[in-house]
Amino acid sequence: MKMRACGFALALLGATAALPALAQDASTVVATVNGKEITLGHLSVLRDQLSEQYRQLPDDVLFKGLLDQVIQQTALATEGESLVAKRDELTLENDRRAYMAGLALQTAVKAAVTDEALQKAWDARYKDAAPATEYNASHILVAEEEEAKKLKAEIDNGADFAELARAHSTDGSAQGGGSLGWFGLGMMVKPFEEAVVALKAGEVSAPAQTQFGWHIVKLNETRQAETPKLEDVKAELTMELEQTAVEEKIKAAEAAAKIERKADGIDPAILKSDLFKN
Repeated sequence: MKMRACGFALALLGATAALPALAQDASTVVATVNGKEITLGHLSVLRDQLSEQYRQLPDDVLFKGLLDQVIQQTALATEGESLVAKRDELTLENDRRAYMAGLALQTAVKAAVTDEALQKAWDARYKDAAPATEYNASHILVAEEEEAKKLKAEIDNGADFAELARAHSTDGSAQGGGSLGWFGLGMMVKPFEEAVVALKAGEVSAPAQTQFGWHIVKLNETRQAETPKLEDVKAELTMELEQTAVEEKIKAAEAAAKIERKADGIDPAILKSDLFKN
């Protein structure tokens, strides 16, 4: 009898495991508060808004925490709805407006950033572009022009550039003998860049002033930069496509909307006052 009972239990367990799980989606109700339903969708949206730190919590802990939070908020919201003042109504309107505008922009961005668009942007910038020059330079940065002139004279008389940089330069490159490594055009402030471009490899510039102080620049060598692959600049191109899409979407939305500005004669300083005191 025990063997038969055991066999029956195992058969029942197998049959139970074979049953299909109940369908669960965003509309699945997980609790009600004063008749208001809380769904899996509510919890899912809330989870997506958490930082990665909290999303790493065990599933059961996170689920219970989110459910408790929504239950508490729903219970409090019943009382909160009776306390809504005009300022609160306008805050909710602003929040909803901003969210809806964000949805429109997200849709535009998603449509704009495609593999085809990224390839087209890369082609336009790099496919037929002439190889860019990169520069490897060192500098000595000091606060006063007179000190820069004195150091330049010492270099002209044979002093070691790197040793002077270690002893006198006021920025973080001093430890490395003033070395700034490789950089391309547009990566340095204009007066510094102009001083570098005017040099030949091995030459040292006259003191050049920028907002950081006075520089003595040594051009170590130059090279032709390799054309970057699409993957290397994908993040940069994506950002540019997104920005363009946002600007175009805003411009198109404004052009299509019937806008009547009625702020003439209103003192802008009025926003500093309490408009809700009455």
